[in-house]
Amino acid sequence: MSLIFCSRTDDPDEWRAAFAETIPDLKFRIWPDVGDVDAVEVALVWDPMQEHLLRFPNLKLIASLGAGVDHLLATTTLPDGVPMTRIVDDNLTQSMREYVLLQTLYCHRQAPAYMVQQRAREWRLRIQSFARERRVGIMGLGVLGAAAADALQQIGFPVSGWSRRQKTLPGVAGFAGLSELDEFLAATDILICLLPHTPDTEGIINSWTLSALPDGACVINAARGGLVVEADLIVALESGRLAHAVLDVTREEPLASDDPLWRAPNITITPHVASITDAKSGARLVADNIRRVRAGEAPHHVVDPKAGY
Repeated sequence: MSLIFCSRTDDPDEWRAAFAETIPDLKFRIWPDVGDVDAVEVALVWDPMQEHLLRFPNLKLIASLGAGVDHLLATTTLPDGVPMTRIVDDNLTQSMREYVLLQTLYCHRQAPAYMVQQRAREWRLRIQSFARERRVGIMGLGVLGAAAADALQQIGFPVSGWSRRQKTLPGVAGFAGLSELDEFLAATDILICLLPHTPDTEGIINSWTLSALPDGACVINAARGGLVVEADLIVALESGRLAHAVLDVTREEPLASDDPLWRAPNITITPHVASITDAKSGARLVADNIRRVRAGEAPHHVVDPKAGY
């Protein structure tokens, strides 16, 4: 039995070592060195190699290297009947909690403005509100969104949440569907996007969405770049409607050195580091699903292609 690994950003040696501990008899192959195509039963992928998956007649499992699966669903050439799974890991969740908390406080405590002042050698205090006075809205109330909401509530932020379907979380004011999106945005000073990237959420952060936020709002996107219409975001930043934006993800990654986002005012860009899959814990989760598939059982965290997650 062979596993084919395909990722430009993850270290294959780390994953090879992790699988050697969990499934010693598994042959670990790195794309494009596939070896015997008939022996490949598992594909562990991040980069778009989906059109090649049809080459493996005995493929039994397609596993995403992360929590997102938009890269898997962006093609119509996936083999029929092969389950797709995603990583749902406590380490991923904790990393996202940390990132969201960091960037929310970064915006709330006006760190970007103080950094500008530092570069100008200007010593000036700014009026600072309390966390309890800063309304945080989270788009996407799945595992990551729920964890972020809990972390923010613990330090006093009032938190509301929006999702496509109604969800209930302790202490979180819930909004659902397009009919309630405007009300949700109007009551959000710091908008955090943790939605999955699906046809329904493509470009959901756009000129209309941004104009519905209060003046001086901040936007944090730690989900997928395709959720944001980047040209609209730049306009909102240049006009001063937004105080700041934090992007951990962009439509094109890596972001080209001449991309307009680099030149936009009041923006912080990080290179898709909010929540990175740990090879050891990720391999254990994938290995468990491999064992389940071998035993004729359904794997955990199977993706619903129609829902997009």
